[in-house]
Amino acid sequence: MTNIAKGLEGVLFTETKLTFINGTEGILTHLGIPIQEWAENSTFEELSLALLEGHLPSAAELAHFDAQLRANRAVPQQLLDVIAAYPADVNPMQALRSAVSHLALFDPQAEETGEAARREISVRLIARMATLIAAINRSQLGLPPVAPRPDLTHAGNFLYMLKGEEPTPEQAKLFDIALVLHVDHGMNASTFTAIATASTLSDQYSTAVSAIGALKGPLHGGANEAVMDMLDEIGTPDRAAAFITAKLDAKEKIMGVGHRVYKYFDPRSQVLRDYAAHVAEKEGKSLYYQILEVIEATVIERLSSRGIYPNVDFYSGTVYSDLGIAKEYFTPIFALARISGWCASVNEYERDNRLLRPDAVYSGAVDAHYVQLQNRK
Repeated sequence: MTNIAKGLEGVLFTETKLTFINGTEGILTHLGIPIQEWAENSTFEELSLALLEGHLPSAAELAHFDAQLRANRAVPQQLLDVIAAYPADVNPMQALRSAVSHLALFDPQAEETGEAARREISVRLIARMATLIAAINRSQLGLPPVAPRPDLTHAGNFLYMLKGEEPTPEQAKLFDIALVLHVDHGMNASTFTAIATASTLSDQYSTAVSAIGALKGPLHGGANEAVMDMLDEIGTPDRAAAFITAKLDAKEKIMGVGHRVYKYFDPRSQVLRDYAAHVAEKEGKSLYYQILEVIEATVIERLSSRGIYPNVDFYSGTVYSDLGIAKEYFTPIFALARISGWCASVNEYERDNRLLRPDAVYSGAVDAHYVQLQNRK
């Protein structure tokens, strides 16, 4: 009998020097450096450049890249007008998918697929993803877009464009750490989709649009929003244990718990947990965090023996919520971070490209013959 790897689990199709994951031990590294060190010491800008170039940048290289990002934040007014015309109730990921596709129409390099062009387009995509998401959010609120500020960091500028007021240094740093934790995560569904599109020698914008489509699904990027829905349904900490126990007894999925790769704590969740705890303590133990504490304890008691623990989505929604971001925008923010990983992975694969063409085991009818329409029952 032919062995079928459902979901391509365990199938190796390429090599990478960017990201390594050991799910059994809860290890995630970029360029061999643990994610905890990136979160503690680095920035979104530096990690993005490191993945694009494949090495830790020098101070001069980072300054140049940062300047490029700041100089490329603005998007054409025509595109902002298009975004303003989107239906007010459209799914933000649908709007983002369309906006990135529209963005390509204003880029004279959009059809170029050489390594240098992909690298230059990557910079523009990373810089402008924040501008697009903020503009979509404000449009849906009936507000005009806020122009980017070149004097703010990538994270700080996004929060500024979202709210129209400059964030505190602590808020900007917290959001930057959240972005760092989401920049790349190996051959996940959206990254694989981006690479599959690029393997046909399609353009960089098409790879991004493809990846956004994959990320939109609730089994991938939408999980953190589902966690917040669950917290709202639970309501108070005293109801959490019974709610989760009933779900587990009914063999129902607990959002934000378990991972396709990790059979131990997701290292990203542990970093976010610490920051969520800090924010909650500062605000007097926020209700969401109290509920999550009870859920985590209940889940670990029931499921840790099976290698099931909270993942990065478990706490990320609480952090975003504390920053005043609506839950409908949690997945677009995932894209805001992951665009760097998508571009880096595509650019790496394209240096030794081979068209992706998997096969399937045929299990349909054999020896069948065409039956004329009038003779069919």
